[in-house]
Amino acid sequence: MALSPIALLIVILLGVGGAGVAKAHTADISSSRIVPEGDGRYRVDVGFLGADIERMFAENKPNQADVDLTEPGMIEAMIGKFIQSRVALQNAAGETCPSEVVSVGADPANPRDSKVVLRMNCSAVSEQIFYNPYKLLEAQGKRAKHLVGVGERDAGERLTEAQLQGLEPAPGEVMIFPGDAMVDLSKPLLTPWQLAPKFFAAGVEHIMTGYDHLCFLIAVMLWATRVWPVVKLVTAFTVSHSVTLSLAALGLVDLPSRWVEVAIALSIIYVAVENFFTCKVEGRWRDTFVFGFIHGFGFASGLIEIGVPQRALVPALASFNLGVEAGQIGVVLVVLPLLLAIDRIFTHGLRDPRLVRAGSGVIACVGAYWLFERVFGIG
Repeated sequence: MALSPIALLIVILLGVGGAGVAKAHTADISSSRIVPEGDGRYRVDVGFLGADIERMFAENKPNQADVDLTEPGMIEAMIGKFIQSRVALQNAAGETCPSEVVSVGADPANPRDSKVVLRMNCSAVSEQIFYNPYKLLEAQGKRAKHLVGVGERDAGERLTEAQLQGLEPAPGEVMIFPGDAMVDLSKPLLTPWQLAPKFFAAGVEHIMTGYDHLCFLIAVMLWATRVWPVVKLVTAFTVSHSVTLSLAALGLVDLPSRWVEVAIALSIIYVAVENFFTCKVEGRWRDTFVFGFIHGFGFASGLIEIGVPQRALVPALASFNLGVEAGQIGVVLVVLPLLLAIDRIFTHGLRDPRLVRAGSGVIACVGAYWLFERVFGIG
């Protein structure tokens, strides 16, 4: 057998693993909650992952050569100003509402997030008010997403008279991406099921950029020469990860994210090394079922990072999970036909052990890197 199919597989796997070798998930996620306080005044809570704000701040901060960053509160003050300059309430003409930074710190509602609280006064700004976070999304990058909520998290469904008249924004949520229109606070935001396609897209993106999950799936498929065993593998993985994804997203179970990521790396190494000792695929659905519980917590982190909208809890969870499944099916529909085509062209329909072992070796090495990175906190 020529070495070309082995080389091809190694290039593909290095592309998957190398693309995310520094970090298996890149969130680029932020959120805002806009709370009307009466008389044209608003409180705007801007939430973000700590890692994201560190990256954005490092890439976008001005020259601070004369600033002593060791001074207590200095970094928090700079982050507050950074966020303040990138989100705004404004009218259609671009006239912005004056704002002030109230606080910068951890988000008590979500231990994974940090939060900047702003207060904006639109009483002197005429015409309709829009919310504009696009400078923040620009700082986040091309894959940025921003979940906007109006009203307190525990706000009831009954609207006030001012909200019914369009004088104040009604409770609701919307997910926006770079290039979307500004949020018109006079109009109702999306209904729960209107939000569903956004969360479906986020689920697809999460699996397609979750390089550790992709490596796991590819590793368990490398010996597969028939469709039915792969169906069982994916079904078992889906059933188990759906359970823990739901439990974690609903806040019923919470495991330390660092050790979940360590366990995911170990699962990748396990299935890759297993390929050196057995070529049987029929019983490997048990592996994917057991490890699926662990990967489900990893999927949940993606949904939690976005922010599970309280008024759209069920459709958001269902849509995100369906997006993950759609992404998985897409991976299977690419990888399995590729493997079968290599078999047909180069080895008369048989799977060459050297191909599997070469691919498994690459995946095991990438998994080992992720394990080292996550245990020792490097990268």
